[in-house]
Amino acid sequence: MPELQLLRLDHAPALLAFEKENRAYFAASIPDRGDAYFTGFDERHADLLAEQATGLCYFHVLVNGDGGTAGETTAGTTGEVVGRVNLVDVADGSAELGYRIAEKAAGKGLATDAVRRICVLAAETYGLTELRAKTTDDNTASRAVLERTGFVTTGKIELSDRPGTTYIRTLS
Repeated sequence: MPELQLLRLDHAPALLAFEKENRAYFAASIPDRGDAYFTGFDERHADLLAEQATGLCYFHVLVNGDGGTAGETTAGTTGEVVGRVNLVDVADGSAELGYRIAEKAAGKGLATDAVRRICVLAAETYGLTELRAKTTDDNTASRAVLERTGFVTTGKIELSDRPGTTYIRTLS
């Protein structure tokens, strides 16, 4: 299984490659990030790291360390990014979970494993007691991951003009 790593500055090239390679795949189920995301990627990456330093968000990447695009997963080097798992809007023991997995890695249990690992990390390292999540109703894979990992439905919403569902999971 890929290693779950807290986002670092040296992840930028592999993360940008991941986002570019999977842009059309992601846009089929979630709103597209837009061209500005890619043209301003380095600044955005630096902003994410600054935000993470405040403790308001924790951004993670899933890195293949078995001969990925840039080598080993030791400090200062990264392998191929095959996913992202983020905790945002951290406050009062709660955060919102978001994740995306590369098309070539989809359907292999990676998202389920990553969400399980982030739940443990959120409780044990970040001191969180609950996670929230949301997805469009037509994103059956994401809904299945949330349900398999202990999230329960809390309501219905609109996400980019599409029907969606909200979820919550209490962490122990």
